[in-house]
Amino acid sequence: MTNRLAAATSPYLQQHAENPVNWWEWGPEALAEAKRSDTPILLSVGYAACHWCHVMAHESFEDQATAAYMNDHFVNIKVDREERPDIDAVYMRATQAMTGQGGWPMTCVLTPDGVPFFAGTYFPPEPRQGTPAFTQVLQALSEAWTARRDEVLAVTNDIMQHLGSTIDPVGGALSAADLDAAADELAKGYDAEAGGFGASPKFPPSMVLEFLLRHAARTGSQRSLDQAAGTFEVMARGGMYDQLSGGFARYSVDRFWRVPHFEKMLYDNAQLMRVYLHGWRQTGSPLAERVVRETGRFLLDELRTPEGGFASALDADSDGHEGTFYVWNPNQLMRTLGVEDGAWAAQLLGVTGAGTFERGFSTLQLRDDPDDDERWQRVRAALLEARAQRTRPARDDKVVASWNGLAISALAEAGVLLDEPDFTAAAVEAAELLVRVHLVGGQGAGAFVRTSRDGVAGSNAAVLEDHGSVAEGFLAVLGVTGDAVWLERARVLLDRVVDHFADPAGGFFDTADDAESLVVRPKDPSDNAYPSGTSAAVHALVACAAITGEHRYRAAAESGITSASSIATQVPRFAGWTLAAAEALVAGPLEIAVIGAPDQRADLHRAALAAPSPGAVVVAGDAGLDIPLFEQRTLVDDRAAAYVCRGFVCQRPVTTVEELTAVVSG
Repeated sequence: MTNRLAAATSPYLQQHAENPVNWWEWGPEALAEAKRSDTPILLSVGYAACHWCHVMAHESFEDQATAAYMNDHFVNIKVDREERPDIDAVYMRATQAMTGQGGWPMTCVLTPDGVPFFAGTYFPPEPRQGTPAFTQVLQALSEAWTARRDEVLAVTNDIMQHLGSTIDPVGGALSAADLDAAADELAKGYDAEAGGFGASPKFPPSMVLEFLLRHAARTGSQRSLDQAAGTFEVMARGGMYDQLSGGFARYSVDRFWRVPHFEKMLYDNAQLMRVYLHGWRQTGSPLAERVVRETGRFLLDELRTPEGGFASALDADSDGHEGTFYVWNPNQLMRTLGVEDGAWAAQLLGVTGAGTFERGFSTLQLRDDPDDDERWQRVRAALLEARAQRTRPARDDKVVASWNGLAISALAEAGVLLDEPDFTAAAVEAAELLVRVHLVGGQGAGAFVRTSRDGVAGSNAAVLEDHGSVAEGFLAVLGVTGDAVWLERARVLLDRVVDHFADPAGGFFDTADDAESLVVRPKDPSDNAYPSGTSAAVHALVACAAITGEHRYRAAAESGITSASSIATQVPRFAGWTLAAAEALVAGPLEIAVIGAPDQRADLHRAALAAPSPGAVVVAGDAGLDIPLFEQRTLVDDRAAAYVCRGFVCQRPVTTVEELTAVVSG
């Protein structure tokens, strides 16, 4: 038996390196072995912070008898979905088509050519509630492959027809009326009592909230603003938010945001930090401001890597149970704080004798602000000190390009708006890491890789979402540093998007035309937990068009929006980032050049970033900055000046915060 995962860069794959399963990484060697032996492929896809992935690994992949059967009858391939989102996308689509649902761990059985003929998610070691045991599934599939291959191949033909079909028909451009209609459709699913959209489980709708904020800014819709503000409030006060050290868990298992699935993902926290910043910008909510500052601290304190990037995730489990690091019971509070403070904290944080979670434990909720803030800060510090003695959840420390791009954008903007210079410095450092490592010495986008670990680049090519989110992050760094090199770096990525990802029929493929060929070339413009490749690229293209004035970038952005428009109008919950970009195009977007030395321009820069106009693009830099937006724009009477433009047509420059605020609010 040979398990080939010990040298993998993925922490998820390394978690399985000691399994008795003869695991392969996805690659030509594994596929060649399946063809040589005429053996079906068992493809197992998951990620390091996935709770049920751990469960299935313990129950099945660590079991000698199960592993022996897998080794005798399958070529077993393990994939980290975060390293290979292209593989995950293809086979998740097959899983959803065959089962009506999806999730991880994902278990697919493929022909040696990589075509799926069976798919599912978690399978228990024994039959359970109508679900067969994993070994029963394996035996049935092996028997079908050897004895009823004609039936298997008939299934593969049907699946390939489905995978080869267009996911969504291309619609038209999104007009202001379409955006209003999308807001109306979202309102139908808004939970007025508990916040958010739909029933449980509830996922943080970051991209939808950004759309609602932009829609409210453009139209003055109080309904859109109230839905966003209401959701901000309940998410931040519930158990999904870490009331002690900041940062959000993956999602809430219940409707009221009380009990989370405890893994903490970089992509969630980056997106939530940014949209809470924009919520604070529009409402002035002290709670939203606190969440931004605390979430930024969480990113820097708990996810930052020694190389200056940001790790992917913190696990949900520690000491063999989910959530152990985060939950409390009344006795623990009393022992840590004393009887009086313990009782006060239990009341404040919703810790009950029966428990709101499992095994008598409760999540911490802060449904109301404490009546004694000094006491709360003392209690909080004591609880943090006690919690630090617990076993910390494992950290998936690989650096994913696209998710770091999201974090860079959030930190760069928040650093200026909230006067947190270390946020901005962290954004710049993470961007430099992506250039140095992910662009393989900065040699160009042809060498752009998706992941790295310990400062060493992985081997998996960057996909569309990486190009889009990183390019937007680079443009955010341009905006706060005034260093023109970041525009050139963004353009390298976006030129590759236009030249190598574009679909002649409209929109973009998720992989480049020179990437590894899979059974189909994935193309899905719908947003899920983070922006789709299409919507990520569109946001960066809109910003780049605003800075350069180049029509090719705007035309590509419009093509991307058009390709997702049917999703945006029919199921807007899965197109929030596309809708947000469309709001920017309807609004212009505003192009704001803030010109002057750093100490001169600081107040104007902050006022420009405070503009609620949808998708406003702000660049602050010295006079003479060599980018198109700054051409022929100078200081005014030796004073810092702001130029507010649309389509490079500018109003007269202003030199005071009051004048700028009036112009951008008009």
